[in-house]
This record gives sequence, structure tokens and C-alpha cells, in this order.
Amino acid sequence: MSGVLVLAATPIGQVGDAPPRLAAELAGADVVAAEDTRRLKRLLTDLGVETTGRVTSYFEGNEAARTPVLLEELLGGARVLLVTDAGMPGVSDPGYRLVAAAVEAGIRVTAVPGPSAVLTALAVSGLPVDRFCFEGFLPRKAGERARRLEGLAAEERTMVFFEAPHRTAATLAAMADALGADRPGAVCRELTKTYEEIRRGGLAELAAWAEDGVRGEVTLVVAGATPPGPADIADDADALRAAVADQEAAGSSRKDAIKAVAAATGVGRRDLYDLVHRTDG
Repeated sequence: MSGVLVLAATPIGQVGDAPPRLAAELAGADVVAAEDTRRLKRLLTDLGVETTGRVTSYFEGNEAARTPVLLEELLGGARVLLVTDAGMPGVSDPGYRLVAAAVEAGIRVTAVPGPSAVLTALAVSGLPVDRFCFEGFLPRKAGERARRLEGLAAEERTMVFFEAPHRTAATLAAMADALGADRPGAVCRELTKTYEEIRRGGLAELAAWAEDGVRGEVTLVVAGATPPGPADIADDADALRAAVADQEAAGSSRKDAIKAVAAATGVGRRDLYDLVHRTDG
């Protein structure tokens, strides 16, 4: 009989936030796969738990090679517990490869729910939470980052990002350029920890604040684009048509021109398409 893969959330700050089932799963697992075995040891000490299972490392550098090994143990009936340094495995942390392999092999996958920097930051940001998307880490290179943000300019859902502290100022400045200086955002630093800090404001304001340096784990939350109403589109119809025509004159296809103008203005692509082609007709 096949075993079970258990994904267990670990505290993002205070150890008291550990879900009650975590201690039981750590004690009873046949194999504990940890992103950092040293942090696992500290967690076990803090929780007052001893694990009798085999402990192995499972991190970005060995994830591809270690996945088949763990899969064999699962196929042999083992209960494998996967933990990362903080939060839920697989969310910008190791785990996806093993989950995908286990699902493909017909192995049961379950989870111990618990702390999540994504949901915690979203909840305290003060921004809309009814619809949101998680974008993880943006590209490190400035050009790639700018292109990714350009593609998100018309995204109407609240967006959540992870970022390294030493890149936070540059990322916020790039966001201000691509999404608008006054677009509301929140910088959530050291969530649930002793020096937790949440800064809210326009993206340009936040970028200026971050220039003095940011420390600790950082999660960024950014408001989505405000969709223009029909009246707004009608009022700007001539300007929108002219912007598309300018893009085409510069060599863009009609499709790419509409895509570029939609991203720059926040007008929905379908609305812009209908506007341009209604004029052509």
C-alpha cells in the first residue's frame, strides 16, 4: 500500500503560531524532508518534539535529485512529511516537484494548514481581498522585471509578491514606473515577528521610504488596476484610437498595439478591441 505525503505549514515568525497537528506529524512521520535540517532541529526543540523518522534535506539545490528517492519511499508505504523554513511548502518554496510526482503516481497528498505570509500580508494590507493573485518573486534583472510588471499593469486583482530586502527599493520604484506612482501598496516586513512593520502608501512614496534600506523578510501587496467604466472609454475614445494607431505606425501588429495600449491605460483589451474595430467598420 502506498504511503502519504503530508505538506506541513511552519511558523513564519512566532513558534506559538505552529498548527497543533504539526507536533504530532513531526513525531509520527517515517521520513521528514526539510528545506533546512538545522532550522528543523530548532523547530523540534521549540516544540518539545522528538522525531523517530529519518530526517533528510530537501531544498532547491537537491530537489530534482531527491524527489525520486522520496517517491520510492512513498510507494513503499512511508508517511513523508515535508516542511520548509516558513509557511506552506510549494509556495515559493520547495515542494511542487514532489507533489506533482506523488499525484502522478496516485499517492495521497494532504496538508497541515497553518501560517502563510501571502494570506497574512493580504489580510493586514488594507487593500481589497475579495480577489487576489500571488506573483511570487519578480525577475532580478531590471529589464525582465519591467516587462513582467508591464504585463501586470491592467491586472484588476490585488497582487502579492515576495521580495528580498536588498531589492525592495528597486522593485518598488519599478512598480511605481509600470503601475503608477499613486497606485496603493503595502510593504509587510517581518510578519508576526518582534519587529513587524507594515508601511502603506502610494508606490512612489513606498519606494522613497525603502531607499534608506529594508531588513528582514518582505512581502509586498499592491492594489489592482481600477477598470474604466463605459463612460471613461467613451470620453477617451479618440485618444485611445490614436494611441493604437501610433503603435501600428511604429510597426506593431493590431493585436500587439491593442495589448500595449490596454496595459498602459488600464482599459480592458476586449473593450479596446471593440472600440477600434467598431470604428473600422
